[in-house]
Amino acid sequence: MNLETKWLEDFVALANTRSFSASARQRHVTQPAFSRRIRSLEQAVGATLVDRSTTPIGLTPEGQLFLVTARSMVEQLSECLAHLRGLSMANEALDIVAAHSLALTFFPRWISRLQKGVGELPTRLVAMNVGDAIHVLREGNCDLMLAYYDPYASMQLDGEAFPSFSIGQVKMLPVCVPNADGTPRFALDDEAGIPFLAYTQGAFLGRSVRMLLKNDPLRMRLKTVYETAMAEGLKGMALQGVGMAWIPDFCIREELAAGRLIRAGDPQWDIPLEIRLYRCSLVHKPGVEKLWRQMMKLPRDFLQA
Repeated sequence: MNLETKWLEDFVALANTRSFSASARQRHVTQPAFSRRIRSLEQAVGATLVDRSTTPIGLTPEGQLFLVTARSMVEQLSECLAHLRGLSMANEALDIVAAHSLALTFFPRWISRLQKGVGELPTRLVAMNVGDAIHVLREGNCDLMLAYYDPYASMQLDGEAFPSFSIGQVKMLPVCVPNADGTPRFALDDEAGIPFLAYTQGAFLGRSVRMLLKNDPLRMRLKTVYETAMAEGLKGMALQGVGMAWIPDFCIREELAAGRLIRAGDPQWDIPLEIRLYRCSLVHKPGVEKLWRQMMKLPRDFLQA
């Protein structure tokens, strides 16, 4: 059975809506006709792509894998048709998802530096937690992902399917406001309890802090007084003198330089982090592939923010 392009478009629509009826309306066909087209696609592919036992409907593992290819093929066809119609693709923006802390502070500085090496680079940036960003990348709903590298491999991103560039080596520092005499208000070597500004359970940065404290008695003296998933939120509370927090150094450069925040402990309490830019190798978008080739030609130290 030959595979028809409209079936791929149908499948992408269904993956987006998770509803046969909503997808049928979007594709301007009746629901029975739409369902038959999805069945025809599955027969042509030779695999069950849709899990119809759930509400809303889901995709099977084979469907998840095929979705990336389907989206890529639909996008390539659209780009080709646009090019044939004389539409310029030169200014097409790249869709980037990034961890919240990286989107607010790291990304503007890094993208400015990168453009000095590759030229003008229109981008659209969406900030989200790392787990959601990975899901978006896997489903082909973004071009690039900016995230912290996970040395414990819980992100489960295959290196061949999701190649990456290392673009930053940073640290999380334990910080708090100073006392009048310049000493930290909440020093980690104090024997008393320390008010702790913590990341929420699902936050990637929070897990990094928990790994540091896992077997250290210090964790027993940290009394959580505030939680949030975002580093900027912890910085704001730390500046108010509410407690101490581990915050990425690029988020607090100005505050450290001005003395509004200071270290709460010596460098043994620093947490090293690596920042990487990821793409999906199954998606063949010309703008992404061009950028990737350009980045491979740049000196590695040039890519580091």
